[in-house]
Amino acid sequence: MLKLILYLILGLVIGLIIGFLLARLFFKKQMEKNPPINEKMIEAMMSSMGRKPSQKQVKQVMAQMNRFK
Repeated sequence: MLKLILYLILGLVIGLIIGFLLARLFFKKQMEKNPPINEKMIEAMMSSMGRKPSQKQVKQVMAQMNRFK
């Protein structure tokens, strides 16, 4: 009975460690494929809509984006 409990706890700990490492690896790959938005992306988006954004406007949009994360 004691062996069973020890095996269960050991399996749970190993599973948690493996799960954490796999989740971290998956997250890193996703961040490489889809990097978070930056100021250059916002400038490009606003320019594609036909307006030349000032630095102040870009900072305001970045602040709004960060507020809703």
